[in-house]
Amino acid sequence: MSAQHAQTPVPAPLPLRTIGDIRAALRSGHGFPDDRESFEADLQHALETSTETNLNAVAAVIVDYRGRIRLYQEPDFDIAVQEGIDLTARMKRESQDR
Repeated sequence: MSAQHAQTPVPAPLPLRTIGDIRAALRSGHGFPDDRESFEADLQHALETSTETNLNAVAAVIVDYRGRIRLYQEPDFDIAVQEGIDLTARMKRESQDR
């Protein structure tokens, strides 16, 4: 019989279908630092610059922040960020050693 690998439970994705869902997720601490305030400012700007027949800017803000929240929820996100930081530090050291 083969050994089973222990898997880290993956949280269920948040429902992010509405502006209210996105606001609730950001209030709950999902997303990056300052996303809660930035979302409101970006949404307000998009609403102010949109016409009644073209709400593409509003949709783009919603899609952007929904993606940020989902990215932040990704279990391996912290590992990937740390790998990027380590790689950048190594490249900086190598360029200074030349």
